[in-house]
Amino acid sequence: MKEINLTTKIRVYPLAECTETEKKLIEAAKNATFNAYAPYSGFKVGAAVLLDNGEIIVGNNQENAAYPSGLCAERTVVFFANANFPNEKVEMIAIAAYYNGAFTKEVVGPCGACRQVLLEVENRFRSPMKVLMYSDEAVYIVDSIKDLLPLSFGEEMLK
Repeated sequence: MKEINLTTKIRVYPLAECTETEKKLIEAAKNATFNAYAPYSGFKVGAAVLLDNGEIIVGNNQENAAYPSGLCAERTVVFFANANFPNEKVEMIAIAAYYNGAFTKEVVGPCGACRQVLLEVENRFRSPMKVLMYSDEAVYIVDSIKDLLPLSFGEEMLK
């Protein structure tokens, strides 16, 4: 038997120690939660991306009574960015969640489907995307979505 150990480096910051750019992006993600359409779960997620042209784009989760027909905030924002700014790479994404009248005390990371989509965006531009995951207690930061999706499936598998 062979054993493989996978590790992920996650930096944990108080919001006050984030850069001004990171704070601005996190604030945009937080504000995006308030426009989420989440009448069934009440769990509102906002995401904001920073494009390499300096533009900040926001998105949020969009629920549907037929649950699988809804869409997460992360996919909403990157699909919008790719549709409207197809040649601009995503440098950074911030994610925030709001539930029961407050931002979550625990960090909320992207779901598996969102991780796969974010990886595709990262691979498309051949450039890592910094991921900022906000909570009321701390901000978790990873340098690439690959840090959150080890042993990922990508275009090289299809060759």
